[in-house]
Amino acid sequence: MASIARVHAPIGQRALIITSLAVPLTGWTVHAVSLHRKLAAARRDPLTGLLGRDGYTTRARQITDRHGDNALVGIVDLDHFKEINDGPGGHAAGDRVLAATAQRLTAWAGSRGAVGRLGGDELAFAVRIAPARRELRLAQLVTLLAQPVQIDGGLVDVAASVGAASPDVLGTTDLSVLQRAADAAMYAGKHTGRAVLADRSHATWPSINGRRAGRPGTHTLGAAA
Repeated sequence: MASIARVHAPIGQRALIITSLAVPLTGWTVHAVSLHRKLAAARRDPLTGLLGRDGYTTRARQITDRHGDNALVGIVDLDHFKEINDGPGGHAAGDRVLAATAQRLTAWAGSRGAVGRLGGDELAFAVRIAPARRELRLAQLVTLLAQPVQIDGGLVDVAASVGAASPDVLGTTDLSVLQRAADAAMYAGKHTGRAVLADRSHATWPSINGRRAGRPGTHTLGAAA
């Protein structure tokens, strides 16, 4: 806090002298910001156990920076998820499908990959896969995610749309660009039963707040995928 002292000037007039007793908080501020970031990065989605957006972003950037052209970033979006939520099992069935999808995606990505939940039924991944193996591995992922999920003694059919992007094709390791292109590729292949690997044209799709127009998190009217 600042203290105010009154003293007499030589000519007999009073003057206010303000002396600051504040202790610089720069070190504490930096520590608080660092702690907040670490906590955010460690925070996991309670339903799926996946990394939250902050934690995923941090880990995914490490993967793209470290592995360059061998990195692969992808977006996974469940097909007809609203129908599952609105079905007989309600939101409990939707939660079970989400959790099962997260487990399958995590197993596919492996311990060195990064998998996160960006929101709703949208998941993301960043992995190291050699260019020659991308198509095969993505096809395996689509097949894995299409396996029925058991709920209350019955099976629920599920499917997911997958889009992916790689630094060697797009010419950048910028995660926001890669994810935007992967999102556009995923939408281009929606309901086709196959994964789509983005090309440079997907990185030029109109976006708002870094996301394809109409996706959750944007501020324009449009049909969410």
